[in-house]
Amino acid sequence: MVFASSFVATAQQGPALYYQDPTGQPLWSATPKKDSQGRDWTAVYRDGAAAPAPVTAEKAKPLYYRNPMGLPDTSPLPKKDSMGMDYTPVYPADVAGPPGSVAISPERVQMLGVRTEIATMRTMTRAVRAVGTVAVDERRIAVVAPRFEGWIEKLLVSASGDPVQRGQSLFEFYSPDLALAEQDYVLARQISGNLAQGALNRLQNLNVPAEEVARLRKTGRASRTAVIVSPMDGVVMEKIAVLGMRFAPGDTLYRIADLSSLWVLADVFEQDFGLVRPGQDTKVAIAAYPDMGFQGKITFIYPTVNPTTRTVKVRVEVANAEMLLKPDMYATVEVSVPVAATPVLAVPGSAVLDSGKRQVVLIERTAGHFEPRAVTVGRRADGYVEIRSGIDAGDKVVIGANFLIDAESNLRAALQSFTPPGTPPGTPPNPAGATKP
Repeated sequence: MVFASSFVATAQQGPALYYQDPTGQPLWSATPKKDSQGRDWTAVYRDGAAAPAPVTAEKAKPLYYRNPMGLPDTSPLPKKDSMGMDYTPVYPADVAGPPGSVAISPERVQMLGVRTEIATMRTMTRAVRAVGTVAVDERRIAVVAPRFEGWIEKLLVSASGDPVQRGQSLFEFYSPDLALAEQDYVLARQISGNLAQGALNRLQNLNVPAEEVARLRKTGRASRTAVIVSPMDGVVMEKIAVLGMRFAPGDTLYRIADLSSLWVLADVFEQDFGLVRPGQDTKVAIAAYPDMGFQGKITFIYPTVNPTTRTVKVRVEVANAEMLLKPDMYATVEVSVPVAATPVLAVPGSAVLDSGKRQVVLIERTAGHFEPRAVTVGRRADGYVEIRSGIDAGDKVVIGANFLIDAESNLRAALQSFTPPGTPPGTPPNPAGATKP
């Protein structure tokens, strides 16, 4: 008859939700198991009742019941709150450990979304970001400025933006000074080699194109007009020359730039200036090409600080073989820099609870058992925080739902502090609002 009653009770309870350590410690298992002494773990059913287990009544008896919403309200007897929710029983194992320790059942851990991560030694890097503009490499700019007077008779490159190659003819001109110098060379060559060399030197001093000098030496005949050629491969950035214009010595007629390599002049904030160095690789993002990334290298850090923006200008060189980048485009530069020379102990930033006066990390000592630890934090980078003291490598820290656990931990510590001096161990606290038997 006893066997039948036990069977009916078990059938009504249904399958066990989980199994608890028979000694009352906050240890749980999803399947039946035995402890080190061969004792069966206690089955816990949906209605909260547990199957008979080899534990004493004192260990299974709750010390008191606390408000399910975390309010500072306790009761020595089971009860419900104003919303009909059962008060949560608190067992001796729940209050064991350092002040503020919290034990949470497996189903509640899952409901709260508690997530953990192991504290490890990590090489921390920090991304320094700066905005800037694309600029022409100043070392790849040339101007066409004749050293003699003349008149342009024919334009061969007539528009800004036209690509040109080194030695390509830009315009044809007439110059009395150049024509006279060529005639002097022709006459001098007929009279004396020394005189001819002097006349040739004069032509070279006038920066007459080498092609024109070679023609003159080959033919021995002066030409009425000559041409000016491009001094480099590039793009015409500025064209002053127009058909028929007179130019004086030193007048700039063309400005040509090689755009195959460009600069990005980025403004780095003063607080990040100490992290960047010449030679560091960078990532360059351009708004016009959101799906493309460009690689660059820091080549120079300017020696002055902008007093208005408190920024330091940094020069980044970027290859532009496909001519996608244009001068004056906006750009974003990102540099990944190490914040420490050696690996440091670090945890995710979400693991640190900062009250303003101290920082706390929650450690999972065993399954469902959490303990707050005061820590000393260091540098922050890449979503992680350096931990200088308080925990060790290998500790499992809470990174999700830690605010909820911390609130419960603070409540636990506060309730313990409310216990009157001389109260026997195990007596539940009775703050204002608690229900007395």
